[in-house]
Amino acid sequence: QVQLVESGGGLVQAGGSLRLSCAASGRTVSTLAVGWFRQAPGKEREFVATISRSGFNTDYVDSVKTRFIISKVNAKNTVYLQMNSLKPEDTAVYRCAASRTLAVAGAQASAYDYWGQGTQVTVSS
Repeated sequence: QVQLVESGGGLVQAGGSLRLSCAASGRTVSTLAVGWFRQAPGKEREFVATISRSGFNTDYVDSVKTRFIISKVNAKNTVYLQMNSLKPEDTAVYRCAASRTLAVAGAQASAYDYWGQGTQVTVSS
């Protein structure tokens, strides 16, 4: 099976940056479409970003489009989420998820087969 491990979360001041990592094992990320989701306390899980199997296609939720960048580095078997200009409303547990059946998985959580445990991102004001 595919295992995903997130890292890079932490506490950061508003306006700062963090880079989250999603390291995969069991399969190479070149065979996976990967997405990032987040869930804040008292709120439903929200789609954040996704990258296709090829790495050519990306998509973002509107609230992060100008601030976050998702990327894939096949040589490291890792997908990254670069988060810039962070806001307190970005505070959440961030999870990565992968699909091995879809080349383009999109924004729906049901499209993904494997999930990481999550990493906490806290943005202070």
